[in-house]
Amino acid sequence: MSGFHSVPARALLGSALIAGLIACSAGFARSKPVALPDPKLDLPSAQGEQEAVFAGGCFWGVEAVFDHVKGVREATSGYSGGISGTAEYETVSTGATGHAESVKVVYDPKQVSYGQLLKIYFSVAHDPTQLNRQSPDVGTQYRSEIFTTSPAQAKVARAYIAQLTAAKVFATPIVTRVEPLKAFYPAEAYHQDYLGRHPDEPYIVYNDAPKLVHLKAMFPTLYKGG
Repeated sequence: MSGFHSVPARALLGSALIAGLIACSAGFARSKPVALPDPKLDLPSAQGEQEAVFAGGCFWGVEAVFDHVKGVREATSGYSGGISGTAEYETVSTGATGHAESVKVVYDPKQVSYGQLLKIYFSVAHDPTQLNRQSPDVGTQYRSEIFTTSPAQAKVARAYIAQLTAAKVFATPIVTRVEPLKAFYPAEAYHQDYLGRHPDEPYIVYNDAPKLVHLKAMFPTLYKGG
């Protein structure tokens, strides 16, 4: 299994690896602040709950970030991009199934827009310039990908990536893929709310907990405690 995402591998983290993880948790290089998508491109406020699906490395941290955003009713870790018969952790973690570890976000568009979720995704949840990896986790299952649930979402996501690229927000190219969501398969129960249930694990402390600190600092009006 690649990376240090598995429970046994985390248990074996030594001081040298922890030092490396501390460096990773410091954040990724941006040359300019990440702006919101052009308001003309954002989705209009719709009636009722909406869904968005994001992949960006280990789903524990991505789930925790969106769980702490006001207007998000639920964030669920799972798998997207492959077929149902291979949507289970031990198989996905081989990197051979086509799945990406993903998070389904159910949100109230009257409280938080799709554009705001995208801004959080690109500025806090993960590094969109890392190809098929995030921090210590390596493999296509950790890729940066937005799985869109409508043509309108796809239009906004692609336009936002173009906007960030034109503004030279990141020092290196954005590698995030945008593809229609075919299916989302919830991950096993022990992966859900992993940060909340295991806040002291070294992997969580050095990779995912700092994301919540950054979220609160960068989006104080959208930050939801708990």
